[in-house]
Amino acid sequence: MLEFEHWFRSEQACRDYLIRVRWPDGFRCPRCGHGQAWRTRRGFLHCGGCRNDISPKVGTLFESTRMPLRLWFRAMWLVTHQKGGVSALGLQRALGLGSYRTAWACLHKLRRAMVRPGREPLTEEVEVDETLVGGRGKGQKTAGRHVGKKSLVMIAAEVRGKAIGRIRLRAIPNTSKEHLLDFVRQTVALGATVMTDGLPVYMNLAGKGYSYLPRPNPPGRHEKSNALPRVHRVAALLKRWLLGIHHGSFTKRQLPYYLDEFTFRSTAGAPRTAGCCSTDCSSRPSRSHPRPSTTSNRGPNSISVDSCAHPYRADSSIKPPPCA
Repeated sequence: MLEFEHWFRSEQACRDYLIRVRWPDGFRCPRCGHGQAWRTRRGFLHCGGCRNDISPKVGTLFESTRMPLRLWFRAMWLVTHQKGGVSALGLQRALGLGSYRTAWACLHKLRRAMVRPGREPLTEEVEVDETLVGGRGKGQKTAGRHVGKKSLVMIAAEVRGKAIGRIRLRAIPNTSKEHLLDFVRQTVALGATVMTDGLPVYMNLAGKGYSYLPRPNPPGRHEKSNALPRVHRVAALLKRWLLGIHHGSFTKRQLPYYLDEFTFRSTAGAPRTAGCCSTDCSSRPSRSHPRPSTTSNRGPNSISVDSCAHPYRADSSIKPPPCA
């Protein structure tokens, strides 16, 4: 934490780091593609081509927010370095925020940035099953696939020997053929072997480019986890995580964002990758890359695309977090 405070000890250092993350090969104006800019007193980059002021926050999750970048970076550090995550109330206390809604909005913006666009689908052998999460109402029965007030979540987990590979989660309204098969098509690559609990709906996968392998659950209650052990383990960890960190308090509308965070932690939960994870969160979502353009006459205070030394760096001793 002390090293992190040294890296980002000022608002200017945070802004410099954000610029280096957004334009690692040098500045390119998102409007005209020009590669030359000057820094203004307000922290903008004044383009030498179209003469517009470009904010480093535009196109990122920091856009249109009043919270300082130092607090944003601290929030990303806390979220990615806590083993089980952090609640909005815990984030409010850690950052000293005066409003719970500010902490809640900050967390949800980070959760939306945890999913990488264009993720590769799951391959080889994949287990697929459904589970119910949420509390049970008074006098409510939850036998079978009856949803009631609970939320239905689809789970897909790669088989990596006895271990669990990548996972995918999605909240669905019901167990209709449309929702179940659509989840498999969007998360599992063609040619993979899909293992399910033998629900008749999944039989249609055999004719859609997948190898279908049903594994019906045994009649005994304690033997059910042996049929699809990986998805059942993921389901148990998900329920424990929702109960332990968020005390089981969530709405169906916000559930997809919690599922994205759980997937993010399951895939990139190692402490040595936390610096890289916080870097990814700081640059998502971003706009498409501008078209390339040649640089023209450079001034003494201009920023060039082919500059070897980082011209945005206020202090050369500040280094970005490791992305091992």
